[in-house]
Amino acid sequence: MVRWGMLIDLSRCVGCQTCTVACKLDNGTPPDIFWRFVGDVEVGTYPNVTRFFLPLHCMHCEKPPCLTVCPTTATRRRSDGIVYIDYDKCIGCGYCILACPYEARWLLKGVKGFFNDELTQPEKLSPLADKVGVCTKCDFCVDRLDYGLANNLVPGKDPEATPACVNSCIAKALFFGDLDDPDSEVSNLIRQKRAFRLLTEMDTEPRVYYVW
Repeated sequence: MVRWGMLIDLSRCVGCQTCTVACKLDNGTPPDIFWRFVGDVEVGTYPNVTRFFLPLHCMHCEKPPCLTVCPTTATRRRSDGIVYIDYDKCIGCGYCILACPYEARWLLKGVKGFFNDELTQPEKLSPLADKVGVCTKCDFCVDRLDYGLANNLVPGKDPEATPACVNSCIAKALFFGDLDDPDSEVSNLIRQKRAFRLLTEMDTEPRVYYVW
């Protein structure tokens, strides 16, 4: 059984936001919607203050609360664990946005371009160009994964089959692969570096891991 997941090495992340830009370019999200972003975090008390960068996006939970509150079954979970949204069924009620403890969902209230009110040609080709009034979020670049698997490529190794954010990371802080494969890079890093997950007290069982 395949179970896709991600590991993020916080000691490597430099906060450049390249993954944020790559995500927007690859998925064609409007200016005010960020499927992933990098938080700039300060901890401690002066003069003992530490700064680090925290990449955030959908955690593709094993027990996604967004799924259980969706009244139209628009939010779904594939057998490989990827949580995605069926835009044809979404009514934009926003229940999933309230239910997500990671604030990883966005309501597309209208489509606008980065430069003016009229969309550029590339923006018109975005998969979200005609989707208004629906909730959106990171889907682990599922179209890239499916394309890669159909062409005998390996997600996490072959760029054409790997999420855009992972491909773009200049610090090599992002890793993607099969969590059920004990020999995959992500599985090895999780074991070796004592990885942790965010908000585990919410019983969501996220499939995005962090190491420090």
